[in-house]
Formats: sequence, C-alpha cells, structure tokens
Amino acid sequence: MSAEATPVKGKAPLSERARAERRLGWLLAGPAFIIMLLVTVYPILQAVFDSMFSYRLTAPEEREFVFLGNYAVIFSDPVFWQALGVTALITVVTVAVELVLGFALALVMNSAIRGIRGPLRTAILVPYGTITVVSAFAWFYAFDLNSGFVNHWLSWVPGIDAGFDWFSAAPSALFVIMASEIWKTTPFISLLLLSGLAQVPGELTEAAKVDGATWWERMSRVILPNMKAAIMVAVLFRALDAFRIFDNIFIMTNGAYGTEVLSLLAYRTSIGRLEIGMGSAISVVLFCCVIAISVVAIKGFKVDLAGPKGGR
Repeated sequence: MSAEATPVKGKAPLSERARAERRLGWLLAGPAFIIMLLVTVYPILQAVFDSMFSYRLTAPEEREFVFLGNYAVIFSDPVFWQALGVTALITVVTVAVELVLGFALALVMNSAIRGIRGPLRTAILVPYGTITVVSAFAWFYAFDLNSGFVNHWLSWVPGIDAGFDWFSAAPSALFVIMASEIWKTTPFISLLLLSGLAQVPGELTEAAKVDGATWWERMSRVILPNMKAAIMVAVLFRALDAFRIFDNIFIMTNGAYGTEVLSLLAYRTSIGRLEIGMGSAISVVLFCCVIAISVVAIKGFKVDLAGPKGGR
C-alpha cells in the first residue's frame, strides 16, 4: 500500500503585478515612514535614556546613573497611582459616553434626508473643529464661580446655587472636564462610526426586516457585527487621545483638588521642578500604558484591518 503524497499548503507566489504594486507602495510611503520613524523613535529612546539618571537642570553636575531607581520611586509614590486612576477614570467614562452618543449621531446623519445631510454633518462636526484650548476656556468660564452662567441655569437642581464652585472638589471638577471632552470629541467618534455604518450592506438589513427581525435584532445581529472594524478604530483612537489628556485639566484646575493626570504629572515634574530624569520616567510609563491600550484593543476586538472589508 503506497502512501499518497500530501500537498503542502503555502502562500501562493505573488504575481508580477502584485510585486510591482508592492514596490510602488514602498517607494511612495517609504520615505514618509522612515522620517516618521526617526522623528518618533529618537524622543522615545532619549526619554528612556534620561529616565535612568537622577538629573535636575538646576544641578547638571550632580547627574547620577540610577538605572531603574526612578521607576521604583514612581511606583511607590501614591501621587502617581492617584494620577493613573484619574487618567483611567476619564478615559473609560469619556470613551463609553462618546461611543453611545457618537453612534446615535451617526445613525441620525446616515438616515437624514439627502438635502440636509451636508448641513447636518457640518453642524455636528463644529465642536470637533474648535481648538482644544479655546473650548477648555469656554467651558471653564461657563462654569466659573464669578463669570459663569451655568449656576444660574441649574439653580433648580438640588445642591447647586449661585455660590456653588464646580472647581473646588474632584467630583464636580472632573464632571466639567469630562463633559468638555465629550462635547468636543463625540463628533470625531460619530464620523468614524458613520464611515462604518455606510459599509453595512443595505440588503442585509432589508432581508432581516423582511424576516421579521425587530429593530434591536437588526442592530445587534446585522449592523453592529459588520461595524466591528469601525468601532475598534473609534474606541482605540479615542482611548489613546483621552489617556493623554492635558489641556482641559491644565486650564481648568491645573491638577488641583485631585484632578491631576499622568500627562500633567510628567509636565509638572519635568518643566515645573526641572527633574528631567523623573519626568522622563513618568513619560516612559505613560508611553507604555498607551502601547498596552493599543494591544488590548486590537486583541480584544480581533479585527484584521488588512483583511477584506476590515476583517469582517
């Protein structure tokens, strides 16, 4: 009895056209990729190098190699863990709220009458086009005890009167900070989700409707599964942006009353106290957290963006 040869499965060789397209892609994108890599990698490596030294700009002659000593100080400091907790809280709350509101706005923009789609999308995207510093000052003055008008508008709410100071305690201050973030960046989420919503085949939803599926069944079993790639991109981009929040907190509270985040802690350490080594270590930890968020999001959604139709 002779054994039959089992064909070895492998990747099919690329055609000449595919190889030419790949070479053209590298020629067009290669220079920009190399420049971006150099611009990105050098500051990271410099920060890692500086984080291994006890180094203050006010005393450069006292520079001392401490290896991982700065990281040991950071991880044993409750200020760091509080800043990390506040950063994580802002990230989780803002991303979750923006995902819900952004999806609702995407549904409105997608189902709007053709004649008003353009003006409607423009109006929704106005907050995202506002400069972050400008929007932060606008929200700060709106809720400020002296110049704000929000206390007057919300005077009917128990606990809020003309003398209520929103920025004198962590809960109320964080509420304003997160509200300003949600107001500004929800349009960005809605734009990404709208692109994913437009990729859902209309015949699938129509077939589900004919089969008697309810609105929620069509949403959960047809629309959302086909938007998985767009949702992953929206969550990932917004989570990375929210985790690096700086402007709003710097303008509204400057990190006071328990509102300090990792970016502000790194700024205050490096620029305020001129402790370059310790500030670089905090920056490296922040960078590692961003990388961890990216890995968790990509692995969690299990989406192959390079595949056909975003891996659906």
